[in-house]
Amino acid sequence: MVAIPAKPLILVDGSSYLYRAYFASQQADLRTSDGRPTGAIRVVTNMLRSLHKQFPESRVAVVFDAKGKTFRDDIYADYKANRPAMPDELRQQIAPIHDIIRAMGLPLIVEDGVEADDVIGTLARQATEQQLDVLISTGDKDMAQLVSAHVLLMDTMKNSFMDRDGVVEKFGVPPELIVDFLALMGDKVDNIPGMPGVGEKTALALLQGLGSIDDIVAKLDQVAGLGFRGAKNFAAKFQEHQEMVRLSRQLATIKTDVALEFGPAELQQGEPDSAALRSIYQEYEFRNLLEELERGQGQGSEPAADAPAPTPQLTTDYQTVLTQQQLDDWLERLAQAPYFAFDTETTSLNYRDARVVGVSFAVEPGQAAYVPFGHDYLDAPGQLSEAAVLGALKPLLEDEGRIKLGQNLKYDANVLKNHGIDMKGIGLDTMLESYVLNSVQTRHDMDSMASFYLNHDTISFESIAGKGAKQLTFNQIPLEQAGPYAAEDADVTLRLHHHLAPRLAAEPELQRVFSDIEMPLVPVLARMEYTGVRIDSKLLAAQSQEIAKRLQELEQEAHTLAGEPFNLSSTKQLGQILFEKLQLPALKKTPKGAPSTSEEVLQELALDYPLPKVLIEYRGLSKLKSTYTDKLPQMVNEHSGRIHTSYHQANAATGRLSSSDPNLQNIPIRTQEGRRIRQAFVAEPGYKLVAADYSQIELRIMAHLSRDKGLLNAFAYGLDIHKATAAEVFGVAVDQVTTEQRRRAKAINFGLIYGMSAFGLSRQLGIPRAESQAYMDIYFERYPGVLRYMEETRIQAAEQGYVSTLFGRRLYLPDIQSKNGARRKGAERAAINAPMQGTAADIIKKAMIKVAAWVDQQPADSIRMLMQVHDELVFEIKEDSVEQYKAELSGLMEQAASLDVPLQVEAGVGDNWDQAH
Repeated sequence: MVAIPAKPLILVDGSSYLYRAYFASQQADLRTSDGRPTGAIRVVTNMLRSLHKQFPESRVAVVFDAKGKTFRDDIYADYKANRPAMPDELRQQIAPIHDIIRAMGLPLIVEDGVEADDVIGTLARQATEQQLDVLISTGDKDMAQLVSAHVLLMDTMKNSFMDRDGVVEKFGVPPELIVDFLALMGDKVDNIPGMPGVGEKTALALLQGLGSIDDIVAKLDQVAGLGFRGAKNFAAKFQEHQEMVRLSRQLATIKTDVALEFGPAELQQGEPDSAALRSIYQEYEFRNLLEELERGQGQGSEPAADAPAPTPQLTTDYQTVLTQQQLDDWLERLAQAPYFAFDTETTSLNYRDARVVGVSFAVEPGQAAYVPFGHDYLDAPGQLSEAAVLGALKPLLEDEGRIKLGQNLKYDANVLKNHGIDMKGIGLDTMLESYVLNSVQTRHDMDSMASFYLNHDTISFESIAGKGAKQLTFNQIPLEQAGPYAAEDADVTLRLHHHLAPRLAAEPELQRVFSDIEMPLVPVLARMEYTGVRIDSKLLAAQSQEIAKRLQELEQEAHTLAGEPFNLSSTKQLGQILFEKLQLPALKKTPKGAPSTSEEVLQELALDYPLPKVLIEYRGLSKLKSTYTDKLPQMVNEHSGRIHTSYHQANAATGRLSSSDPNLQNIPIRTQEGRRIRQAFVAEPGYKLVAADYSQIELRIMAHLSRDKGLLNAFAYGLDIHKATAAEVFGVAVDQVTTEQRRRAKAINFGLIYGMSAFGLSRQLGIPRAESQAYMDIYFERYPGVLRYMEETRIQAAEQGYVSTLFGRRLYLPDIQSKNGARRKGAERAAINAPMQGTAADIIKKAMIKVAAWVDQQPADSIRMLMQVHDELVFEIKEDSVEQYKAELSGLMEQAASLDVPLQVEAGVGDNWDQAH
């Protein structure tokens, strides 16, 4: 453990936190009502208040970089040349941050000609000479060189500290060798060149084996004996690049002798200027900060300013249950409660392999218990047995009438199945409460929600289990640490529910989405995940070999087109070939200013040049191989013989489900290679796969929402909607529509759903922009209801800040009134598409709930729901029931919602997924 001094001098690296605060707040995109960004201001302010609360008697000074060049730019003209320009939205937040710091009474330091690091280094040295303890609050790794017996680093955003041992553990070398470490391997962020060919492993081998750069110079003849790759030739290369290495060391070294007009003694904190703070908080609409200021609570820790008012921090009474009497007392409390928070602690995040080692629960805020039974580390105290604990809980957990509250209860339900418990009464889930309330306001994991809604920093798993390869599984964690961590999970879950439930109840439509769609879907998804799907590993292995052969051919073809060999996976080399050697047009640049080689850029270049076309095929096949043909066989569970994906309800802003490990949503269906992967998803002997897919569901939803007569009639009479559109746009009879005309009409139909512009349509169809604009003009003349819907949706979104699905789900659009035109246009496109995509998501979720209830009534093992992919459900059905069940499934899915146009489901049958689709 790091020994933290009681009253250290705290030097805050303001520039480091400025950037980190900006990027950390990007997702939430916090703004004033007139559109000014406030995320960085809020985060930096809260960080300083948190510091004050943690170290109330410490002096705090904040140091920022000055504008303009520093002495390092004079030494090396390309220093930090790769860094992109500061974003405008960050630049405009600097002055308010400085104003808040001054109003707090904190010394604000900005020194010309040097960096904030150098000022901090100088003050740290001076303080050390005066026997003062120093805490440097930063996220910059370079500061590790300043750590000493009197100097610690603190990452305020993570509440972590680093002393000398911590530097060695993190970097592999002590503080005095950090500069040499950076000098050898270079630093891409600051554009410190380092020594060519030397990466982290080589640098560590040299420094750990020989010492500093000066030691390496003196012992060059010993380098070959260190045994790292390239060691034999290192001496000659070092001689060649020694001057650059020494320059790099000079650039990486933090100055500790800056001529300052003040020292540590002068860094005194003044009285806060309440009037100035009030004015700033009012201007930037920091309501909670204003409330605290009015209450006279000073500079204590504060939540994000636009977060809801926090639940008060409660005194906690957490109990680790080790006796039968304690367990009996808690079981009685659980039985009497209308619902209780419940959580499991396990050996793995993989629900199919995980074993439960303890459970926690809470019925009142601040009071929770952890019941361990599987902690088996050396000298672990005696615990109740697994059989005793789970045996006592099983009747309660399987009781449909006893409501369970959890955070991602689907995982807990699945791991309990490994112990023979079929959890019922899955009634409340805080992850889904937060997600339904506002899908984009915060992330929906417990730690993020606790911070956002409750202003509470939870105990992190890494703080008790460690990191990386040395991370402990939960059964190895001492109960002194495991108990509070696990009990807090249940307690915070309960407190989150108390905070979120009233807000949901105040919005009846959102409450219905939560209670009628999301919560009933949890056990359905849990069962699908646990069931899994069978794959043909031999078929995938054969496909991997074929793809590998094709990749080699494409690589050779690319080398021929480039006129030289190069690494197709290297963005740098690819950029040099495309834009320097072949002089292809640079259509887009990366944030660092280099020509982009993104998929979008290559797609456009491929229209005119052969090499980008080869690269696109290479990238696509390479991804298929690594993600699916190579990986899927490795994911077969040894117990079930199947692969088991994880479905995520709280990821996509629109309500769509996503999946991972494996990601079933991204297996391509339009390519031969993608269809062959689907051929490897197979039925058990005696069964068939049935794939039931909603036909053109988003276009049908568009017809319903827009009430356009032309679209309504086309679907009512069962016309081919793309042919019908082509007939209208091109002025021909439906039976005279050509294949090319239908293709273009299809692009128009789906492009409009996603808010595509005439420019986007022209790129997709490869036609002049004027021609694509003419198509769209004619389309809107023929389907005026669609244009009216789009315009009304834009206006509604701008007025209320969100759009809704047919069933009341909301998608909030933070950028809908942005002054940045591109961001506003993107929000408008999302506003048009989200009601359709979100309604389609709601419909298939309702269908899954309806189908699952019907499946429960069928003979055991006659039918299993296996997968959900976009608008498709995949089932495994006994051969003698296929035709009957296929018809019933189609009917159930078509009854999931009532629209002004009929829903249509197409179902296919096969031995594998491709055949069934």
